[in-house]
Amino acid sequence: MLEKSFRNFLIAVKEKKTVKKALFLTVLQSFALSGQLMAQESPIFPKGKVATVDNHTGTVWLSELSKSDDVFDFNLAHATFAPGAKLDWHIHPGGQILLITEGTGYYQEKGKSVQIVHKGDVLKCTPGVAHWHGAAPDSTFAYIAVSPTQKGETKWLQRVTDEEYHSADPRQSKKSTDKQ
Repeated sequence: MLEKSFRNFLIAVKEKKTVKKALFLTVLQSFALSGQLMAQESPIFPKGKVATVDNHTGTVWLSELSKSDDVFDFNLAHATFAPGAKLDWHIHPGGQILLITEGTGYYQEKGKSVQIVHKGDVLKCTPGVAHWHGAAPDSTFAYIAVSPTQKGETKWLQRVTDEEYHSADPRQSKKSTDKQ
């Protein structure tokens, strides 16, 4: 797009049009391009409300997208984490699927290494397995959570220690998009 703007500028100058007009066209196209870029990075869902329950560290926003009902036995929620925010250790009796929509985060199952996850990754939280997830220290982090309801509610455990949180190796390469 900028290449096209510069080409238009040169054509306008060459055709002896005023530099003012050429500059105007260049600026106009730059604004159009910046609007397109901003639109591509805007969130799909609203951030929601700041979570007030005592099951996390840092600031977490939650937005309930769809509650289970007689037809669909799962909840959909959108969660957004400030840099460094994380949920406590917890268990989903029916499991959970997380569709990462923004940023870089951490995911760890009890007894395993921390995984670094990115926008576009899909996490499958195994039913009954203790785990935690949250934002990397220098990134916001957001996901859509798909949570089955037929086996009960989330069981909250202890806080994630600083040692556990900082055990993530930032040199880890991006893993496959279907995490287990």
